[in-house]
Amino acid sequence: MARLVLWDIDGTLVRGGRVAGDVFDHAVASVLGRHPGDHRVQMGGKTDPQIALEILAFAALADAEAADHLPAVLAALEEGLSDAADELRASGRVLPGIPDVLRALDAEPAVHSTVLTGNTAANAAVKLAAFGLTPWLDLDIGAFGSDDPDRTALVPVALERARRLRRLSVGPGDVWVVGDTQRDLACARVAGARCALVATGHASLDELRATDADVVLEDLSDVDAVVELLAG
Repeated sequence: MARLVLWDIDGTLVRGGRVAGDVFDHAVASVLGRHPGDHRVQMGGKTDPQIALEILAFAALADAEAADHLPAVLAALEEGLSDAADELRASGRVLPGIPDVLRALDAEPAVHSTVLTGNTAANAAVKLAAFGLTPWLDLDIGAFGSDDPDRTALVPVALERARRLRRLSVGPGDVWVVGDTQRDLACARVAGARCALVATGHASLDELRATDADVVLEDLSDVDAVVELLAG
């Protein structure tokens, strides 16, 4: 039986430092012609379009005007993050256990790992390549913020691609969503998928344990246990 593992990126696979936030602000500023201000928009678990719209709202743009500016902001964001890939690599890090877990899952014939992320497809590719994780993830069947700004709509996107592009016979019960926020959990629950939350992002272990996630882990450093969980 096939298994589909959908990995969040930021806070789950990697931590990128301040680079992504700075690039967001520069992208908005380049489109508006002014800095958006000290918005303090929280990015964890959100999609890039959602984050961009929240920053634009803080910058006093009405909803319709913000929507008009969104494509240009996302294009500037993708260009800026691509240009900042070396800085991202230098200031960020891969989280504990991740390369070994991905490598081991890749060796399991029934397991297919990809991403479910709020990043646009282009931004996800930059981040994963910067930290050398691309070889173990089938990005063609992933789901991204560029597919839908509503993260809860993304599990069906990945399932449809897995069935169409890889001919995988998988339903929601064959899917694990692995993330670090309650938004990852909400995404899994709406679709009927299982969810493992890991306290390597901004949410504390106690906060995650208070949820109804199937599994909550401090990190993914116990490689054998994580592989057994996700491949089982």
